[in-house]
Amino acid sequence: MLQVWEQKGPGWSLSAGLWALSPVQHYSSGSRSARDPLSPVPAPGGRRCPTSPRTPAAQMSWRPQYRSSKFRNVYGKVASREHCFDGIPITKNVHDNHFCAVNARFLAIVTESAGGGSFLVIPLEQTGRIEPNYPKVCGHQGNVLDIKWNPFIENIIASCSEDTSVRIWEIPEGGLKRNMTEAVLELYGHSRRVGLVEWHPTTNNILFSAGYDYKVLIWNLDIGEPVKMIDCHTDVILCMSFNMDGSLLATSCKDKKLRVVEPRSGRVLQEASCKNHRVNRVVFLGSTKRLLTTGVSRWNTRQIALWDQEDLSMPLIEEEIDGLSGLLFPFYDADTHMLYLAGKGDGNIRYYEIGSEKPYLSYLMEFRSPAPQKGLGVMPKHGLDVSACEVFRFYKLVTLKGLIEPISMIVPRRSETYQEDIYPMTPGTEPALTPDEWLSGVNRDPILMSLKEGYKRTSKIVFKAPVREKRSVVVNGIDLLENVPPRTENELLRMFFRQQDEIRRLKDELSQKDIRIRQLQLELKNLRNSPKNN
Repeated sequence: MLQVWEQKGPGWSLSAGLWALSPVQHYSSGSRSARDPLSPVPAPGGRRCPTSPRTPAAQMSWRPQYRSSKFRNVYGKVASREHCFDGIPITKNVHDNHFCAVNARFLAIVTESAGGGSFLVIPLEQTGRIEPNYPKVCGHQGNVLDIKWNPFIENIIASCSEDTSVRIWEIPEGGLKRNMTEAVLELYGHSRRVGLVEWHPTTNNILFSAGYDYKVLIWNLDIGEPVKMIDCHTDVILCMSFNMDGSLLATSCKDKKLRVVEPRSGRVLQEASCKNHRVNRVVFLGSTKRLLTTGVSRWNTRQIALWDQEDLSMPLIEEEIDGLSGLLFPFYDADTHMLYLAGKGDGNIRYYEIGSEKPYLSYLMEFRSPAPQKGLGVMPKHGLDVSACEVFRFYKLVTLKGLIEPISMIVPRRSETYQEDIYPMTPGTEPALTPDEWLSGVNRDPILMSLKEGYKRTSKIVFKAPVREKRSVVVNGIDLLENVPPRTENELLRMFFRQQDEIRRLKDELSQKDIRIRQLQLELKNLRNSPKNN
């Protein structure tokens, strides 16, 4: 193959420090040049062409190819110290969860505590240092493993714990003034500890819980009872994610399988068991009918994979991230089609843009920080600051400093007007379905709202706890529903020490009553022996 270079203009011209050349290839059929076909051809005058020696002519270009994207320059901005939350005893539990939940009014963080589980609920405007004796939600008898705010009622939060219970709490206006120990609803149905809770994205008062008994229970909070059970898993469920209308549930499991389940029937629609990609976390990519998973490859490198939800036989793409060992948490923004990847124990957050065509995944940039993160809370869209072009906000848990650090992802814009191209209509705070409608088989997309018009609007829905009749199951004189037997050694020890304290208290009370009885007897004897009575 012979390359001939044509001159542009009367001679060899130099433009911006580069030779302005126009390659023309001439092919001779049936003959081969003695010169290496990919070696450079000397230019007239003995000068060599300024091209890479083994770059084909079809790939030679002097203009770098940039992908046009309005989010290419998104950057992360850390809040100043006075706008962080300091002095918080963040839990040291090693369970792979975020231990943080946030909405437009409150921030909730699972804390380290002795003798049961607890979490803090702090109003967002109450930044700065938190007092050590700040009131807590402390009704659980075991460590709290997950917390989630109701997407439609901003003062209702669900929690699950090692004590096998799921509890619903109603936070008073303005936050807690004293420790809260009584939940508005206590849900018992799992036989082992409960590791995950998720609210349905379009239906009010439908809650999903996944336990270490390998079951997913669907709770109707209008009646306070489980209405469905999904028992297709053979090991501990690691993650749950809904599609946009809540008609499909994707789960990752410790048995290394990825499943897409129809939640009302419990039927498995698709199942993947990829040997090259061990799934840890899964997230639906909005309405694109695709899933993204994070996990590890067979060489124990961190990896992400993109899947078609209707065909999980093979991933569309697989991409290795790095060789670190921390779990990768994926966060997807359906409005901007941006994917954020944050590793447990890492200090950085990578972000990508998801496309509908190959290569599907385009790397944008990376936010870096020296402090490692234990977990991340995510602010809902209606709680963002649209005047600052904020498209996403994390609340980063820094355990070593006892610090909660807000990180805003911002699109740099000079104009101060509302940017409609980066704030499309987004799911709002009104449910699209009632529990009975969803359970009967109705699917409906979320009710959308504009962030331009009244995005601070509060929901008018009020949670009403069901009035349930007290039931009893008496065996050998013991009410099993009133006195739940311990299921773990820690629960047994806690129950033992609690009973010892109760016995000690009763003994003290009994001794005080004995002393009081003696005093009354002595007073009565004195009254009888007094001269007036004689």
